[in-house]
Amino acid sequence: MVCPAITESSHLCHSERTLIVFVLIGSAGLVLLLLSLFIGEMFELGDGALSGASLGVGGVVFGGVGAIVVANGLDAWVAYAASVVVGLLAAALAQLMIRRLSAGDDDAAVSLVGVQGTATTAITAGSGEVALDAVSELERRLAWSDEPIAEGARVVVVEHSGSRVRVQAHTAAD
Repeated sequence: MVCPAITESSHLCHSERTLIVFVLIGSAGLVLLLLSLFIGEMFELGDGALSGASLGVGGVVFGGVGAIVVANGLDAWVAYAASVVVGLLAAALAQLMIRRLSAGDDDAAVSLVGVQGTATTAITAGSGEVALDAVSELERRLAWSDEPIAEGARVVVVEHSGSRVRVQAHTAAD
């Protein structure tokens, strides 16, 4: 960025002013993005069509692209045009990713009936614990069984009730 000689030190050349605009917009986008990530969505536009996080991403990208274009000596109109196009694409992509992540089945009820596992303690009618082989099962579950099952035995879930499962010993026929 080359500015002509400036006689008054308080004046900025046009490219410096343009760069400051992009830095401020990018900074505002970063603040919005961080607030959305750490505090939660503060607002949405278009009845949920565009979230605060995706607007923040768009602002950061808009400011970054504009600053890069201006720093490389291109005209301000090129910087604004490139920033608008790339910023809108980034915001749209971010919103698409946010929707897909939000639509995940994290809270969906999953039946564990038929899932196999291993008894991590002896299992009786009143108590026990199992480690299940399902991908969604990261922790052990409380378990009970109609028949006593020894620790280390393979089991299969026959009933799922809240965080507990009723199991039976796994046989080759199961």
